[in-house]
Amino acid sequence: MNKHKLIIGATVAAILCGCTTLTGQERNQLQQLKSNGITVDKSTGTWERPANPGMAGALNLLPGIGNFYLAAGNGGDSTHYLYGTLNLLLWPISILWGVPEAAVDANRINERELIYYYKYDSQGKKEISQAGVNLE
Repeated sequence: MNKHKLIIGATVAAILCGCTTLTGQERNQLQQLKSNGITVDKSTGTWERPANPGMAGALNLLPGIGNFYLAAGNGGDSTHYLYGTLNLLLWPISILWGVPEAAVDANRINERELIYYYKYDSQGKKEISQAGVNLE
């Protein structure tokens, strides 16, 4: 009986620990940036990636630490405090979903921050206007 509760609990936690996503508008803006040659890996100017996907995944080998890294860093997503706590409570089985989830979420956070940089940061707005791109 305890084994079944553990499996059910792990399944529920895996479902609840959903990945960070982009809105439809953010996906469109990201596609617009990509069509102009601007990506997370190749930006213009001074923008830097706030999260390292490899580090986030590796840190989640420890219970929830990768999620805490994603919650606290530049561009942090505070929902990762909850994900980290759930991964901590369900460790060691949480490694199965926690490692890939943290790496994927780090990429989404980077993409969101790239969009925000060019849309809201004064330096980013200047750089994107010089590239002839309008994110509105």
